[in-house]
Amino acid sequence: MGGHDAAGTQHQYTGIAKYFNSYTITGRRNCVLATYATIATLFLFFKLKPKKQAAVTDK
Repeated sequence: MGGHDAAGTQHQYTGIAKYFNSYTITGRRNCVLATYATIATLFLFFKLKPKKQAAVTDK
């Protein structure tokens, strides 16, 4: 089950796993913040993207 490691062993993460993991509170928080930032970036990208203008035709 989840929870505190009763054996007292420490996980030594390296690389990206040091910041994004599911075993520590900090790692979980970083995953959530990265997800929120990605969603916000996509929202802003599509919201601020210039609209396509209709082609001007001569009559």
